[in-house]
Amino acid sequence: MTAGYDLVIRGGTVVDGSGNERFDGDVAIRDGRIAAVGAFAGSGAEEIDARGRLVTPGFVDIHTHYDGQVTWDDRLQPSSWHGVTTVVMGNCGVGFAPCRADDRDRLIRLMEGVEDIPFPVLTEGLPWNWQDFPSYLDALAARRTDIDFAAQLPHAALRVNVMGERGTNREPASDADIAAMAAQAEAAMRAGALGFTTSRTLNHRTSDGQPTPTLTAAEDELQGIAQGLKRAGSGVLQFVTDFPDPLAEFGMMRRLVERSGRPLSFSLVQADRAPDAWKMLLGLLEAATADGLEMRAQVAGRPVGIMLGLELTLNPFSFHPSYREIAKLPLTERVAALRDPAFRARLLAEEAVGENPMARDTLTNFARMWLITTPPDYEQTAETTVAARAAHAGVSPAAYALDHLLSGDGRGMIYLPFLNYSNDSLVPALAMMQHKDTVLGLSDGGAHVGTICDGSFPTSMLVHWTRDRTRGPKLPLEWVIKAQSADTAAAVGLHDRGLLRPGYKADLNIIDYDRLTLHAPEVRFDLPAGGKRLVQRADGYAATIVSGQVTYRHGTATSALPGRLVRGGRKPA
Repeated sequence: MTAGYDLVIRGGTVVDGSGNERFDGDVAIRDGRIAAVGAFAGSGAEEIDARGRLVTPGFVDIHTHYDGQVTWDDRLQPSSWHGVTTVVMGNCGVGFAPCRADDRDRLIRLMEGVEDIPFPVLTEGLPWNWQDFPSYLDALAARRTDIDFAAQLPHAALRVNVMGERGTNREPASDADIAAMAAQAEAAMRAGALGFTTSRTLNHRTSDGQPTPTLTAAEDELQGIAQGLKRAGSGVLQFVTDFPDPLAEFGMMRRLVERSGRPLSFSLVQADRAPDAWKMLLGLLEAATADGLEMRAQVAGRPVGIMLGLELTLNPFSFHPSYREIAKLPLTERVAALRDPAFRARLLAEEAVGENPMARDTLTNFARMWLITTPPDYEQTAETTVAARAAHAGVSPAAYALDHLLSGDGRGMIYLPFLNYSNDSLVPALAMMQHKDTVLGLSDGGAHVGTICDGSFPTSMLVHWTRDRTRGPKLPLEWVIKAQSADTAAAVGLHDRGLLRPGYKADLNIIDYDRLTLHAPEVRFDLPAGGKRLVQRADGYAATIVSGQVTYRHGTATSALPGRLVRGGRKPA
């Protein structure tokens, strides 16, 4: 029989991204698009036997920071190891365009501070073959990668580009400044930016401790930029904020949507300082959407936490005087010193020094720390914290933590959840995920290379919430697939992907569901300038397909690089 299709996936259990019940069937692909689903005549030039496996849409991750990595790396890992076939970058108001030559170091130091990507890595890796945002997109359009990527216009870069030092110092924008930012925002959207992002949180600082330039940007500035998106007729708005005054802050975001007509999303997590504040914000959000406004909250299905280790940016002893003496030594020499009985005794007798609350309180809060194991458990209890394990073993929590850090020749890791896990419970996270006005986000793939490793969110959602959870109800597999494919794609206007239906982009995963396993994070030294990064692998992805081409087989990359820049939103197929 003459092949009618480029690729046919035979006999799999299809979970098509719609939320409807799974079914057994075939999927045919022609010219990078899905041609048929279910039962049909014809064969493929290549056929894959998917019996006993899930066939799903590729996942769309709308909150990443591959802005730098995409300029030097043709594989957007770790996201592409976890079934992600499209990433959206430029979140949190940070990025590298627009940028004048004399502002490059400013933007690098901001990215270094906010997203923990080291200065030498970015200095060596970034080609800087652009100045304005359209030319940045042109530079990205020449790239060939393993998955698709889309860019958003970051507020910090825009503000500094227009206002220079005044923008860096958070001075109020003049009418002329606002007009210039609005014009550049309109041009960016017309050139293919997927949206505009900003940050209003004190957690986001430059590497020398200065707040992000956008922290105190006034409503007239944000409204002017939103009007630029309105004139372009495209683009989403994305906010990260501390909500210091929830009613005022949400009211401002609501007015932006009312006057611009553009969709808006904001990050929503549970914080220990106000563990029930998310409920009020969801109430305000529900009232806004009931009035017809297109607003969403981006939420996460597991705690957001810091990874601590001797190879990483931080560990529980980072601010101890004795550790500082050896902090710059190679790992093997530090391990030897930490195993020396006299040095160990001196270190454990000390306390952290410094006014930084991170040094004084957070990094020594052993009652909030877990051990990282394989596979990692992101819903542990008070009985499994470092403090509890130490009490059971009859040693001090600091000594127990040190022993774990020294395991594996100094590669042991400890996890410190700081958001989304008040009272050692994911019940609030479940409630946020199930709300009709939320969407999954916040993986930060490509960022926090020495502190956070959440690019594995898509696999974690499948393994934990649909199969392995024991501390409460699970979520239907069909719901989770839809939540991280069709729903995330629609939230940013990518209506041509996320569903297994004829005409849609042929981005798929073939998953050995029973074998799907998340590995513990590990450190690799493969960034420019020899920089390190945390990565996390998974087993069970039998194949990942992008634009009809197989990019990964059983976790191993093929030679195919079909990933391209996605310019602007996409209409439904």
